Amino acid sequence: MPEQYELQSVPYDSISSVKFSPSNPDHLLATSWDTTVRFYDTAKNEQICKFDHRAAVLTCCFADGGHGYSGGLDTSVKQLNLEAEKAVSLGQHANAVSSMNWSKDTNHLITGSWDRTIRFWDPRASTPQQDSFDVPERVYLMDLVNNTLVVAMASRLFHIYDVRKMPEPTQTRESSLKFMTRALACMNDGQGYATASVEGRIAVEYFDPSPEAQEKKYAFKCHRQTIEDVDHVWPVNSLAFHPVYNTFASAGSDGTVSIWDHKLKKRMRQFPKYHSAIPSIAFNCDGSRLAVAVGYNWDGGAEGAQPMDKHSIYIRPLGDEVKPKGWTES
Repeated sequence: MPEQYELQSVPYDSISSVKFSPSNPDHLLATSWDTTVRFYDTAKNEQICKFDHRAAVLTCCFADGGHGYSGGLDTSVKQLNLEAEKAVSLGQHANAVSSMNWSKDTNHLITGSWDRTIRFWDPRASTPQQDSFDVPERVYLMDLVNNTLVVAMASRLFHIYDVRKMPEPTQTRESSLKFMTRALACMNDGQGYATASVEGRIAVEYFDPSPEAQEKKYAFKCHRQTIEDVDHVWPVNSLAFHPVYNTFASAGSDGTVSIWDHKLKKRMRQFPKYHSAIPSIAFNCDGSRLAVAVGYNWDGGAEGAQPMDKHSIYIRPLGDEVKPKGWTES
């Protein structure tokens, strides 16, 4: 198994998100507090191009191999033409754009914001913003599987939508976790999602509201360490489901990445610790690699910042450590 390697030309401030292309296993977008979105060919280990915002960039996604989208504290929603290396503003929210997903079934970009709206955009239309739906709280995170959109908000609120039947949510839930939601990812089989909090816990949830399905949900502690009889607890910053095996990875401010089999409720692997907190992770489209963004993410405030803090993106080749025991191709 080849060793993990570090990307060249990384952002010089905290990395907020990393996302792989849905069609090219080598292409990666990374957003940063340095106000840039960078587009990489990870196989050649080169930055293809970068795009600028006017403030920190918090989120990005791909629509297809040639187009991406980004948003952040400058409130604008940008379309990135990755081949022409040009960015176009589609419009704006009234506050920071915190999360976005591309719906390939409806051909819409869906954005969530601290302005308490979810907005739908059609980049081909003369007026790209097609709809705006109010939600009760600031949107922190969203993820989409098939036509099911999960929205994690402030006050530990969750809404679950069918994107074809907006604006009413199909379900409203309160987080199973007592502390603020920091990470969210939908299962690739469409059965449910995992969510994580700032207090070192992950919850595994299922969409089916029947009592039998809801009995399967559970939560567990992770990204914790006892040092000299003192319990240290770190935020879980990022979750990602494997595109083939449906196992999932978690990453925390403790600098570790773990792989979990949520059906067996077991940790399958923990990778050696990285040099700093991990704000974001992503599997590529064929599940052969994991991108790991590393760098101080201000959990400890100004006092925790070191002048020599390094920001890195590692590409880790994957083997059987992400495959559940007894896996057979279905």
